[in-house]
Amino acid sequence: MKIHSKDFRVREGDEVDLKKWPTITDPICKSSEEYRQLLAEHVDRLSALQQLHYASNRYAVLLIFQAMDAAGKDGAIRHVMSGVNPQGCQVFSFKHPSAAELEHDFLWRTTRDLPERGRIGIFNRSYYEEVLVVRVHRDILLSEGLPDAPRHDSKLWHDRYRSIVDLEKHLHANGTRIVKFFLHLSKDEQCQRFLARIDEPDKNWKFSLADVEERKFWKQYRTAYEECLSATSTEHSPWYVVPADDKENARLIVSQIVLDTLDGLKMSYPEVSVEREQQLQAIRHELIH
Repeated sequence: MKIHSKDFRVREGDEVDLKKWPTITDPICKSSEEYRQLLAEHVDRLSALQQLHYASNRYAVLLIFQAMDAAGKDGAIRHVMSGVNPQGCQVFSFKHPSAAELEHDFLWRTTRDLPERGRIGIFNRSYYEEVLVVRVHRDILLSEGLPDAPRHDSKLWHDRYRSIVDLEKHLHANGTRIVKFFLHLSKDEQCQRFLARIDEPDKNWKFSLADVEERKFWKQYRTAYEECLSATSTEHSPWYVVPADDKENARLIVSQIVLDTLDGLKMSYPEVSVEREQQLQAIRHELIH
């Protein structure tokens, strides 16, 4: 089964209804062995493209991962990026903002960690938390000290969507390519993964009572995600809704989208000038004599 990135892309202007987006698709591979082989091929290609990306030093690439708990963000990042040189890639995970971060605007703490040219930055959760978890949990919003926020919620979210879209438009114009993944997990599959964290001793450490509490807000999160995806998926910074009930499929889809993104940059290694070529040949002659 061939993976077409466009099948998972939210087109600009589309109104997203997550009930119409699948959480599982037909298996891309017929066996676990075939999956491992295809993922290894993706990882090798990604490693080569990342080296070219680093050498060409023209663009920065930012990958954003958002999802409900247990959707497999960590695993997708770990498996897909396993072959990338750590010098050219950084992963940032954003939890609840600190007291110092709450004293700044909602985009401040993440913009500090944007990738440089030639590098790949990965946000495991991101500034999108400010229109997702903050929207679901009003107490966080109140702690941000916005004077009119409690009475003007609808305007607040609209303004934040606009700020995000404007930021991403600015970054794109200055060479940062942004790809956003929503790992779309079903409520039933989330339950099974939580149970596995309880039943399997080597997964006990993953289990958190807070995750179970968040599950109670499933409908609210779904609404928040639908409006967020609808408002912020653009031609230059698209969202991809990745079916996440099958972890292997999800990893292959994510890796294919990343590969397609890097391929689309049409990068090349820096050309060597005549003077530099002569210098290198002179050094080569000196080394062998």
